[in-house]
Amino acid sequence: MICLLLIYLLFKVSKLCIIYLKLINYMKKILVVLLSFFALQASAQSFASLDKSAMDVVFYPNGAHRVEMTKDADKKAELMPKIRITYSRPLANGRVVFGDLVKYNEPWRLGANESTEVIFYTAVRIGADILSPGRYSLYCVPTADSWTLKVHPSIAWGIYGFDFTKDLASVTAKVSNSNEKIEALSMTMYKAENGTVLLKIGWDKTTVEFPITLL
Repeated sequence: MICLLLIYLLFKVSKLCIIYLKLINYMKKILVVLLSFFALQASAQSFASLDKSAMDVVFYPNGAHRVEMTKDADKKAELMPKIRITYSRPLANGRVVFGDLVKYNEPWRLGANESTEVIFYTAVRIGADILSPGRYSLYCVPTADSWTLKVHPSIAWGIYGFDFTKDLASVTAKVSNSNEKIEALSMTMYKAENGTVLLKIGWDKTTVEFPITLL
């Protein structure tokens, strides 16, 4: 009788062990699924690496980005922004820039990635055309001797979808040679002696200045 009872108990214990092992195996599968899910979530939420062509902003007047921190009323009025340009700054990286990387006689976005964006906070004249305050794109058509700066109403990634017949203004300026190599595409704006704002663009060994008249 005792032997039968022991056999019965061993049978029950073995069944419990089998159930236990199946449960452990099932839990392992659930754990693998959960770990895979969280790994995918972590991958989806990771930050993008720094772009090779960093985005930058240039204001006219210089220092306009600090206007809200300025307490003096006269200085604050002087620093009120008139023009803001947002652009990407590709590096030369030993490449032949103009005539190769940037093709002559072809539209160029004046940077990399997104189109170069300009905000005019006041009406301006570029070339023979007057533009209302607003947000536009800038691009240019460079040649070996001169660049033509153009203003377009569209804002996009690059200028690939632009309808160039819808350009709003343009102005052409002669290029100059820089004494020093400019590694990253650079822009600045300053006031000329005649009161015109000059947009100066430089990259590699080339610089060019475009006049913009504030109205």
